[in-house]
Amino acid sequence: MKKAFLLASILFISVISTACINNFAVQELNNKAKDFMEKGDYISAIERLKSSIDLDGSVFETQYNLAVAYTKAEDYENAIKTYKNAINLNSDFADAYYSLAVCEENLAKDIISGNVIVNDDDTLSKANDIDDDSDEEKRELTDNAVKMIVSLLNSAISDYGIYSDKATAGEDVSNKVEELKNLLETYNQ
Repeated sequence: MKKAFLLASILFISVISTACINNFAVQELNNKAKDFMEKGDYISAIERLKSSIDLDGSVFETQYNLAVAYTKAEDYENAIKTYKNAINLNSDFADAYYSLAVCEENLAKDIISGNVIVNDDDTLSKANDIDDDSDEEKRELTDNAVKMIVSLLNSAISDYGIYSDKATAGEDVSNKVEELKNLLETYNQ
C-alpha cells in the first residue's frame, strides 16, 4: 500500500512539474515573440509562437498573437486559420472577429488585384512567386478565384457583423460592410 501511494505521489509530482515547466516555456516563448513583434521581425515572432503552440495549443492569447503576427507579415491565409483557432478557444473576444474580417477582406482584395493567385487546387500563391512571363498583363480571374473571393467577402461581412454584435465599444463597421456588399455584387453575377 505504501509503495502504491509513493508511486502515485511521484507520478503526481512529475505531472505537476511538467505542467509548470511547459507553462514557463510557453510564457518565455510568448515574451520573446512579443519582443520580435515590437522590432518588426514578424517571421521570428511567428516561429516562437508556433513553438509555444506546440507546447500548449490551448492558450487563446498565443493563438491570437500568432494570428496578429501572420497579419503583420501579410500572410492572410495563415492568419485566417489562426484567428479561427483563437475564436474556437474564446468566442467572446470581439476583436478576433474584427481582425479575422480584415484578413478575409485583404485576401479577397489581393486576389482581385492579382497579388495572390488561386491555383487549380485552390491553394494560393503570391503572384511574384509564379514563374510566368505574363506578369505585366492583367491576369484573368479563374472560376476558383471568383468562388474564393465570394466566399471571403461573405465571411468578412459575417465576421464584421459578429464583431458589431459582440463589441461593447469599437469601430463602426457599417461602411465597411456596405463596401464589401457592393464589391460582392460584382462577383455574384
